[in-house]
This record gives sequence, structure tokens and C-alpha cells, in this order.
Amino acid sequence: MYILLDTFWLLWMLKYVLFWLFLWQLKDYHIARFIDHFRTEKGKKIFLNLVWILKIVLLFLLILKPFFDFAVSVLLIVYFCQAIIYLRAIIKKSVLKPKRTQKTSLLVFISFLAVIIFLFSTLKTADLVQPILLLTFDILLPIIISIIVLVLQPIFVALRNKTLKTAGEKMAQIKSAGKLKVIAITGSYGKTSTKEFLTTILSEKFKVLSTKEHQNSEIGVANCILNDLKPEHQIFIAEVGAYDKGKVKEVCNIVKPDLGVVTGVNEQHLALFGSIKNLLSAEGGEELADSLPDNGVLIVNGDNKYCQALYKKFEGKKHLYSFTNNVLDSDIWSDSISVRQENISFLAVDKSGEMMHFDARILGKHNIQNLLGAILIAKKLGMDFGEISDGCKKILPQQAGISLKKEMHGINIVDSSYSSNPDGVLADLDYLAVFPNKKVVVMPCIIELGEKSAEIHEKIGRKIAQVCNMAIITTKDKFASIKKGAMENGMKEKNIVLCDKPQDIYSLITLFCKSGDAVLLEGRVPNKLIELLK
Repeated sequence: MYILLDTFWLLWMLKYVLFWLFLWQLKDYHIARFIDHFRTEKGKKIFLNLVWILKIVLLFLLILKPFFDFAVSVLLIVYFCQAIIYLRAIIKKSVLKPKRTQKTSLLVFISFLAVIIFLFSTLKTADLVQPILLLTFDILLPIIISIIVLVLQPIFVALRNKTLKTAGEKMAQIKSAGKLKVIAITGSYGKTSTKEFLTTILSEKFKVLSTKEHQNSEIGVANCILNDLKPEHQIFIAEVGAYDKGKVKEVCNIVKPDLGVVTGVNEQHLALFGSIKNLLSAEGGEELADSLPDNGVLIVNGDNKYCQALYKKFEGKKHLYSFTNNVLDSDIWSDSISVRQENISFLAVDKSGEMMHFDARILGKHNIQNLLGAILIAKKLGMDFGEISDGCKKILPQQAGISLKKEMHGINIVDSSYSSNPDGVLADLDYLAVFPNKKVVVMPCIIELGEKSAEIHEKIGRKIAQVCNMAIITTKDKFASIKKGAMENGMKEKNIVLCDKPQDIYSLITLFCKSGDAVLLEGRVPNKLIELLK
């Protein structure tokens, strides 16, 4: 019996270790992000569930001799079931595990080693003690893994600092030749799309390198420089993300930007920064602006109030892009906008009076704003409207982070599941309005918004009611706020649904929609749902 218990316990521990390391990696080993996860309904369910509560009860029963044999038998069944679930997940290739890196490989090795050493150490204990030790270790594993992560952090910080220093030295050496221009792009939203558009446009005339997907941290940018930057590159574009004050400055110290871009700022990560002042320092572009050289150029989104404030404060060379020419001193704006289901077109006008018609296979009016930013930067780097227009025609729909697909029943699936922020949700709902028939949005609540969370979700709810016939919300955190906003704007309560099971969501969609209707997948919806809809 004890051999079976040990075997099933070990299988469960292997799965559990991978899960906690996956979660730490998902949160970028950032303590505030990791802790904030447990304020969400999804995070609370990790502990507030029947199995977790049952294990706590069994631990107390194991201590009481009259119930010991019963508790061991139940525990054996629990671990047997969990081991079977793990083996089934392995077969279906659905195990949650961290992406393989040098850091995760070391953490997995040490964590597994700790589990195995602990298991062998318990074999020497009395039969009445071992089940208690195994169950205690299981219950405490989240703390144990977190301790391993945090204890090893100084080693990783030292390695990280060495990598940053080496990347900075390589960048300085290449820049000393005078051929390389560096563009740094930051903001709460729009930075990835702007980077992608700009990379495609500038590649018409220059040899361009830009950071890859999920490579916007200081270590990600440094690795891009070390692995991919060559002396023949003429332009390097670094997307710069941050969750702490000072992180943007840290990246800028490495890349030494000649041109800084701030695409838009909102409260997306307010809970992590702790204050709007800290947020504006990093994502808000203040650190980027301060890092520019005397002949550096700052380019910002003139339609964003935080960007306008930064523009007014900055004393160097600066430029604005905006939807209209009503914004203070805008350098480029749009006119004759046409937003269709599969593309956008508009007239770009600069302050000298030059204009050009642009077509792009990207979705949503908000991407005109991102494209205007890229067009303005390209102009400042010496490209003319004709060259820029040729580059725009080569932009792929997926570079905008939102794409349109057809489901087998003829339903239009708008996939914007890459990430989510308040302005992005509202912009995607605006785009959804171009579809003439019934419209459904499927989305989780947005996390890390801090004290503004309820207010922002009510605003999203009002917008949903304005555009959609049904809303399916996949997380509970601010469901009540979304529901309140939607009902205040006239949406029926029965059409605002809380559901997190992919198969049930798929059934709701296929029962409610017919050919020609549209469904927006916004933010991190379940991957299984995306597979079902494809």
C-alpha cells in the first residue's frame, strides 16, 4: 500500500512542480504579479477547491490514530486519481509546464531533486509518520517552490546583469561605427503592432532588426542584441515593456535609443506599479524621454492624454501623430477613413500638406493610429510616402494582433486573443460593429488594473451593450461590474453569461449564432475554445 502511495504521490508532485514553475514564469518571476494572481477568481480556485480542502482535513485525520487507516486509504485514492489525470494530460499533451530556458531547466532540476530527496528521506520514517510527511510536503509545495525560485534569484540576477552588460558593450561597439539607428517603443498598448508595422515598412529601404514576440523585457532585448544584431543592420527596433519603475531606463541604458516612441498609456498595470506616478515613469515614457540624447527625437500618440502631457514637458525634438489635425501641433493625421471587415484604408496628411492614400490588410480603426505612428517615424528616417505605401501593402493581418477567420458554420471569428488591455477591448468592440448581423464577445475580466478596475469594467460593459447581442465572460473577478455597465446601457441580463468551460462556450455560440454573425475572442480565452472554433 505504501509503495503505491509513494508512486502516486511522486507522479502528482512532478505535475505540481511543473505547474508552479509555469505560474512563476508566466508572471515573469515578478513577485507582485505572482501575488496579484491570487486576488483573481482563477488564482483563488487553486486553493479554495474540494481537493485542497480534503487534503487539509486528511492531514488532521492522519494525526488522529483512530482515523489513520481510513485517512491513508482516502489519500491513496486521491493521489491515484491525480496521477491518472497527470498521465492523461501527458498523453493529450496538455500538461502546464514552463517554456524551456536555462533558468527553468535549472529550477525544474533542483525542484525535482528536492522532491526525490524528500521522498527517500521519508522511507526511513515509521509507517505512521510517512503519510503525514508526504501530505504536509504536498500542501506546502507552493511555498517550497517559491522559496527555491527566490533563493536562486540572486544567481539569475548576477547572470542577467552579466548578459545586460555584454549586450550593452556589443551595442556600443556597433553604434560606434555610426551606421545604426536605434528606435525604442514603449507604452501600455499599441507597442507590438507599431513595432511590427514599422519593421515591415522600414525594411523597404533599410536592413532592420526588431525584437521578437515576448522579447520586450530587459533580458529579452539583451538576448536579441547578442544573438541577432549584426554590424550590417541599419536600424534596430526594441519594444520595451515594464512592470516596475526603472525598467525602461535599464533597457535604454543598453540600447541607447536615438528615437523614442510612446504609443499610448492607460491603467493596464496600475496594480503592479503601485501608483500612476510610477506607471507614467516607465510605461508612460518619462524614462525613455530622459534617455534620449541631445539630438534624439521623441514621437508620441497625440490622442492620448498622458502622451500629450509628456510631449508638453519634453524640451527636445518631438513629434505627434493623431487621428485628426485637431490635436496640438500634430505632425501627421488621417482623413477619409474607411474601416471594412478585412482591411482599412485612409488618407495620411502631414503638416506640410503632403498626403497619400494607404490601404492595409489589418483590422480596426485603432490600427490606423498605430500605422500613423509607424508612417511618421519612417518619414523622419528619410522614406517618402510612396516607399511607405509599398511597405504598408506587405503588412500581414496577424501583425496587428487581431485576425479574422471563418468558423465551420460560417460564423466570423475575430481573434484578438494575444493580449488584452482596456483601450484594446474598446477598440476591438468598435471594429466588431462593422459586422451587420448578431455579434458576441467572449472575454475574461482584465487583471492588474488596481483601484480603477471596477470603473473600467463598467465602461467595457456599457460598450459591450452598445455593440453586442451577447457577452460571454470567462472569469468571475469583475463580472458583476461588466454586467452592471451592460445592463445600464440596455443589455438583457440573460445575454450576459458567466462561463469558463470551452465546450459550453462553443455550444452557446453555435446555438446563438448563424452564418454571417460575428464572435470576438478578446484576451486570454481558453485555447481549447480557439481549437473548437477552428
